[in-house]
Amino acid sequence: MSGARVARKYGINANQVFQWRRLQQDGLLGPAAEDSAKLLPVSMIEERRLAKPETLAVPACGGKIHIELPGRVSIRLEGNVDAATARLILKSLRP
Repeated sequence: MSGARVARKYGINANQVFQWRRLQQDGLLGPAAEDSAKLLPVSMIEERRLAKPETLAVPACGGKIHIELPGRVSIRLEGNVDAATARLILKSLRP
């Protein structure tokens, strides 16, 4: 996907995205924290159509996920939790 298309998808001007990228490459956005996000080169390959895998039966009981951040939060997910819900919950934990 082109940088311009990604910018449109998120409502950002493409020129701003390219300017941020240039500033980051030139080291002008300040020192990067050890655990900060990094810009990585990406190359795209042609999408191949794969045979549709067989649908696996999901057990009725599901599973359990328990997340505990001492002093902050305790979250328990039980049963069949879809990936989108789990992703939303985990993103909400960011400071």
